[in-house]
Amino acid sequence: MLVSWTFADVKGHVLGVVLIVAVFAAVLIVDPIKWTNKASPIRSVEMIDATVNSGQGEGQYIHYLLFLGDGSTVLVSDDRPRLMGSTIKLERVTRENGFVFYRFPDERRPADVFPKPKQQSLKKF
Repeated sequence: MLVSWTFADVKGHVLGVVLIVAVFAAVLIVDPIKWTNKASPIRSVEMIDATVNSGQGEGQYIHYLLFLGDGSTVLVSDDRPRLMGSTIKLERVTRENGFVFYRFPDERRPADVFPKPKQQSLKKF
């Protein structure tokens, strides 16, 4: 199959090509910012109260919309269910470079506290 390209055909696809190049360039620009934040050490962690307003998720994680004590809102993801309208503890984490993010405290689950015993093979007599 022979595909012929004319100038009119190329002009018709310029917008799509420019959009794809712009998205690719944006990803390359934003990605080092994530690397910088991961490399920056944590300066402080403070516990704050938050109220669970809503949760939405599919699959492993649920994205929660939380109201903080000062009236601002944040989105935090977690793999555990939270009761809507409940007041919970949240960690406000500040990195050395000034980046601030919120996370749920690392609560140990019973499976972590009491791990499954190791399976031992039975010896044949």
